[in-house]
Amino acid sequence: QKNPLRVLDSKRPDDAALVAAAPQIAEFYSADAAAHFAAVQAGLAALGIPFTVDSKLVRGLDYYRHTTFEYQGGTLDSAQDALGGGGRYDGLVESLGGPPTAGVGFALGLERTLIACDDEGVFAAPASDVDVFVVDTTGGLEALQITAQLRALGLSADRAFENRSMKSQMKGADRSGASYAVIIGSNELDAGTAVVRPLRAERAPDGEGVQFTIPRSDLLQYLQKALT
Repeated sequence: QKNPLRVLDSKRPDDAALVAAAPQIAEFYSADAAAHFAAVQAGLAALGIPFTVDSKLVRGLDYYRHTTFEYQGGTLDSAQDALGGGGRYDGLVESLGGPPTAGVGFALGLERTLIACDDEGVFAAPASDVDVFVVDTTGGLEALQITAQLRALGLSADRAFENRSMKSQMKGADRSGASYAVIIGSNELDAGTAVVRPLRAERAPDGEGVQFTIPRSDLLQYLQKALT
């Protein structure tokens, strides 16, 4: 047996034209299904939860009934913004030999959820002893080297991972509680320099967030002197 609804999730260009011309599933709701779906939407609206009805949403399990759903992170890349999803499976227990039992379930991507929580500031920043947070938009190798060098000097250093954007990495720097952010972009890499941004007022005589450029060869000595 095959589930014809799987074609809605197909990535084949030939299937896209067929899906676009296909009848919409909402045209074939039974009275019970239509009433159930209307109640689901009314419940979401009553709780102030925004939602979008997607007639082409398909989950990968054939035993779902009634509503399937997916929830997305607004700060993630659009190609990977699905945090998780699920649906109802009222007939599953009965199909396995048990009594008629209502059911609903979902699964989530733990790493994506935690990244989205960090981006949205869901959790308060923990107390931190980080001295320097390294922001690197050139691939991560510079951050790897600088954090290792700072740690070898006895300083506490942290960095961002996964080649995240400058904005996202700076959010991480702010949440880390670090005294300084060291920023390496393509211009700094080519020039052999680094940008130093004080993140705490007591570390910035000219004002918190006032950054300056320093030769890379002087970076470690400057930070060691400033932090000890």
